[in-house]
Amino acid sequence: MRVRVDPLVCEANAVCVGLAPEVFDLDDDDELHILQPDVPAAEGDRVRHAVRSCPKAALTLEE
Repeated sequence: MRVRVDPLVCEANAVCVGLAPEVFDLDDDDELHILQPDVPAAEGDRVRHAVRSCPKAALTLEE
């Protein structure tokens, strides 16, 4: 499974960071970084939830 962010859509609400901090990070400039684009199996459910919870639908998941 691979997760991606569309930086043109992302508003840095950090919902994903709160749900899966091992995978997502927000820097001091409010730019979202994906720490683990290839999602570890143990984080799969949390990342799916984060993708569904993104208020701007800026995240996509390829399974």
